[in-house]
Amino acid sequence: MAAQDHRVSVVTRRGCHLCEDAESVVDRLSRELGFSWDAVDVDQSSQLQDSYGDRVPVILLDGVEHGYWRVEEDRLRRALDRPPRLR
Repeated sequence: MAAQDHRVSVVTRRGCHLCEDAESVVDRLSRELGFSWDAVDVDQSSQLQDSYGDRVPVILLDGVEHGYWRVEEDRLRRALDRPPRLR
């Protein structure tokens, strides 16, 4: 399975240094492995704030929470090697 079949989102917040670190790691991996990703501002909706507000950054893989606070690079690489989850 190719990494480009996956979608990664980083739930983030302005002024969050851990978020900046996570975005940097995800961006580097994206360029290396060929998957797409986006950053989602947790403060754009009350639903996002309720779900993730106290744990940013949160890494979503194919719309499912993969981790938070730090990107576990080896774990994310392994997950990107598996087929995407069906929703």
